[in-house]
Amino acid sequence: MRFTELRLSGAFLVELEPHFDERGFFARTFCEEEFAAHGLPRRFPQCNLSRSRHRGTLRGMHFEAPPSLESKLVSCTAGSLYDVIVDLRPGSPTRLQWVGVELSATAAQGLFVPAGFAHGFLTMVDNTDATYHMGDSFHAGRARGFRWNDPAVGIVWPFAPTTLSERDQSHSDLDLPG
Repeated sequence: MRFTELRLSGAFLVELEPHFDERGFFARTFCEEEFAAHGLPRRFPQCNLSRSRHRGTLRGMHFEAPPSLESKLVSCTAGSLYDVIVDLRPGSPTRLQWVGVELSATAAQGLFVPAGFAHGFLTMVDNTDATYHMGDSFHAGRARGFRWNDPAVGIVWPFAPTTLSERDQSHSDLDLPG
């Protein structure tokens, strides 16, 4: 695996190194030793899968309130998505800045999202699957979100979403202490 740190400290694009043969390819998606060498979590107590049937489905922007330590390793196993993270860490020099990357089933990449970040994605094609290896178990009472098009954050999406859950539609603008 190749780790490229993004402009938001602690966030990494994780590129797989596939080994090809006549059957297709094989690649490691996680290695405890390589993650530890980059200062990343070596434990993922929960793994999730989301399937979005339609192009233009937006999921986000989601985060957990402190004291959650919810980091994520996100990859796209079918289709393609535009994945966005926003630094919400108090005192961070990149607080409220965002980064977006396109992940696809054919690109063999993942995005490591540090704890203290918001996360969301927009599907680029129909029938897109995303997997999440979670650095902490989900705590419903700490679940938070903000509006996908909050002008204070200024995320530039490739196109406007066509499908959002009621929950994601009801999010207000981001309101963080300090």
